[in-house]
Amino acid sequence: MPLQAPAFCVLLGPDLAGKSSAMAALRQDPDPRRLISADDAFLAPEHALIGRLRREVVREVAAREDQWSPEFFAAMLQTAVLHLRDRLLDDSGGGPAVVDSYYYKLLAKCRLAGLPENPMFAWWRSFPQPRHVIYLDVSPETAWRRSRRGARLNRLEHYGQVPDPDSFQRYQADLHKVMREEIRDLPVTVIEEQTDPERTAAAIRKVLAHELG
Repeated sequence: MPLQAPAFCVLLGPDLAGKSSAMAALRQDPDPRRLISADDAFLAPEHALIGRLRREVVREVAAREDQWSPEFFAAMLQTAVLHLRDRLLDDSGGGPAVVDSYYYKLLAKCRLAGLPENPMFAWWRSFPQPRHVIYLDVSPETAWRRSRRGARLNRLEHYGQVPDPDSFQRYQADLHKVMREEIRDLPVTVIEEQTDPERTAAAIRKVLAHELG
C-alpha cells in the first residue's frame, strides 16, 4: 500500500540556485508552512546526525571515489532521503509541507557519480509524490559568482578534483538535465533568477498559496 502523506510541494534547483536562502525567508512568515530539509539550519537537534553524515559523505566518500563504490555512495545518501520522507510522514508535524529537493536531487547526484540505475532508486520513486514542483533557475554565471569562483564548492558540485568554470558549468548542466528528467511527469513551475532572496520567496509563496492553500 502506498504511503500516505499530507499535501506537499518540492523546492528544487541546481546548486547555488538560492533554495536555502528562499527557505530561510519563508521561515520568517507569520504562519510558516512546514519546511523540511536536510540542511543544518532546518534540522532539529535530535536529527543532527543527518548533517554530520552529509558532511562526511562529501569529505570522505565523494572526494575519494577510488576508495568507495557508487553503490556505497548512494547508500550513504539514502540516509538523507529517508530523513526527508520520515519528516514528511511524521504525524506530529501535520499540515502541508515544503520539502527541499526531496529525493530528486540526490538521485541525480548518484547518477552523475556513476550509478545510472539501482533498485534503491525504484524504492525512492515509490515514495509519496508532491502536488507541485517549484524549480528555481539560475544562470551559470550567477551560480559561479555565488560560489566565490569555486571557493565554496564541494566535491558534489563540479566535475574533477579542482573546480573551474567549465567543470562547474558542465556538472550543473548535467544535474539540471537529470533532475528535469526525474520530474518530467509532475506539474512544475519554473521561477527564473531573481535579484534577491525575498523576491524569490515572494514568487514561491504565490505558487504555494495556489497549490497548498
